[in-house]
Amino acid sequence: MRNTVKIAGLAIILILAATVLSSKPNTMHSIQGVWELESFSNWNGNVIDTVAKAPGYRQVKIYYNGKIMWSRWVPGDKQGRFGYGSYRITDTDLIETIEYGDFEMMQALDTMRVFTFELDLQEDTYSQITLDLEGNPTSSENYIRID
Repeated sequence: MRNTVKIAGLAIILILAATVLSSKPNTMHSIQGVWELESFSNWNGNVIDTVAKAPGYRQVKIYYNGKIMWSRWVPGDKQGRFGYGSYRITDTDLIETIEYGDFEMMQALDTMRVFTFELDLQEDTYSQITLDLEGNPTSSENYIRID
């Protein structure tokens, strides 16, 4: 009888261990990956106007292990833009802290290094939403996951 209880207990432990080890981690609310800007949205009260990015305009963000790198290319601009720093997300927010970037970004960093956005994160899309001082959305950048 004691051997049967021991074997049953061991079987339960093995089943639980196999379940834990084989199950995929919950990737919901994980922004880790490579994202490309798809469109911009502007709010006017409850009215949202979404505009596709201009032809040739590219902006890519890479989030990995708490670090962010982004680059932007605008046709006709002689220099691209880039930045590097760290990020964290909460249930509702994306917080990016930029450490360094291109010349224009470094000038902007003199006034602001931490960028906080409301985050609407789905499996393959996300929007980083800028809020006004009263907490109302004013604009967003809308991204699609490319890797």
